[in-house]
Amino acid sequence: AGGSTVAAGASATYGGGHPVGPYTQTGPATVTVTATVSIDADGNEWGAGDVCQYHRVITSDARPLTVYACNASTGIPPPHHATVYRSDDGGDSWQARYFPDPRFPGANVDPDYTTSEDGQYYQDLSASVVGSASDPETLVLADSGCLHATTDGGKRWSAGHTQLNARDPAPPSASWRNTGLNVTSCWNFYRDPFQANRQYVCYTDIGFARSLDSGASWRWWAAAGRPPWRNTCYELAFDPATPGKVWGAFSNVHDIPNGNIIWGNHNAHGAGGVALSIDFATSWTAMTNGLPSAPVTSLVLDPGSPVGGRTLYAGVFGEGVFVTRDDGASWSPASRGLGSEANRRVCRVVLHRDGTLFALVTAMRRDAGFLADGVGLYRSRDRALSWELVNRSTPLRWPKDVTVDPENSALIYLSACDTNGPDGREEGGLYRSSDAGASWTRLAREGREHFGAYLHPRHPQWIYMTLCEGAPGAGLWLSTDGGAQFKPVTGLPFSNVQRVVADPDDAALIYVTTFGGGVWRGPAGP
Repeated sequence: AGGSTVAAGASATYGGGHPVGPYTQTGPATVTVTATVSIDADGNEWGAGDVCQYHRVITSDARPLTVYACNASTGIPPPHHATVYRSDDGGDSWQARYFPDPRFPGANVDPDYTTSEDGQYYQDLSASVVGSASDPETLVLADSGCLHATTDGGKRWSAGHTQLNARDPAPPSASWRNTGLNVTSCWNFYRDPFQANRQYVCYTDIGFARSLDSGASWRWWAAAGRPPWRNTCYELAFDPATPGKVWGAFSNVHDIPNGNIIWGNHNAHGAGGVALSIDFATSWTAMTNGLPSAPVTSLVLDPGSPVGGRTLYAGVFGEGVFVTRDDGASWSPASRGLGSEANRRVCRVVLHRDGTLFALVTAMRRDAGFLADGVGLYRSRDRALSWELVNRSTPLRWPKDVTVDPENSALIYLSACDTNGPDGREEGGLYRSSDAGASWTRLAREGREHFGAYLHPRHPQWIYMTLCEGAPGAGLWLSTDGGAQFKPVTGLPFSNVQRVVADPDDAALIYVTTFGGGVWRGPAGP
């Protein structure tokens, strides 16, 4: 007997989020998915190994001879798949009781958005299994992205990580409700500028999701309309004059600029590109003429450029900045003076309303050390024809994000992480420059890895500070006095926080994207 595993190149981000305190999650719960598997004749191509391994065994005092065992796979189709075996005679005989893949006979697990849309289950090894001490028919099984439960000994399993919206029961229009159990990393959250009921989440692993009912339920992107790079969506750029027209930054490389990439745990080289949607992000068309096949991590649109011939700037990891002046039909490099030959790992591009363009080049490690060459915040005042280093006076070897005050391009916030460099400096913290980068002050240091700073548009003195990956305490902090003092935000039960977005209609609400805990909505202030 055996089972299956996730497709090659897949990975998952572990974490958790539960609706406790004043914050609640928004966005679909998570299933790990990066590629569609193909099945070979003997079912072993995607197996975890040639010999079946059993990693979880559980029983109860109520009925000790009823035993459950969870295995790793030797292939995809039953009986090779990863399943739950049950014995009622102390192990003398066994029956498989867990069939999550709808492609095969005997499927007995409620669908979620991946099995509904893709028509298959992306199998994984059970991360944990628990049972009731008093009822041996009750079992809960968790893997890296799903939670399934049975109350009848495995005859039928329900999904605990997401719920089907009864109003939209079938693909491609099926929508799903969040249960509060969401373990995926999110880079950005958006409300559509023309229709506030439309909301969008840029995800790792599952790529992209959209809501048509202000976040009450969510649709995973349709299989037929996805761009070629389905793992990660990093950022969106909306056409300010054309409803439904939006460009997206996509990649098959995730976690940029976090530790998995910087420390080399994941391969930093992979495909990516820009795609265009003209139907409110329902379907996408690749726009890659002139772009290298590399992760696109950031994308901004110049609102002063002509309709139908928009200028956009794309940050391409390892390749620098590229520009289009014809709506994305063609792209050209625009990196003169940006980074170095060794490091043009652009992770963020920001366009200020006065026309100043910023590009952030993040860390690169080589020979167990962090390079100083190339990394830093760069600025262009001539539409990306040339670039200058902004933080020359305060070099930081692992910056993660940059925010520029919308009223003043000389007021800049830059967040960075420790690098354990040979000089022993602790560079992590939130920095601010009030003189266009000539000098910098570290406003706060609450941990080794700061991610960013975000300003509330209705409260000029409010600064949100976020920490990601190993925050020693809270991951979200707020200053209400312009950075003189930061206090931890309570009630958010997840500490790996990335970005903060203020609700444009309700000054009392914010949305918080996290690295492994989905998107959360909660109170904006104390």
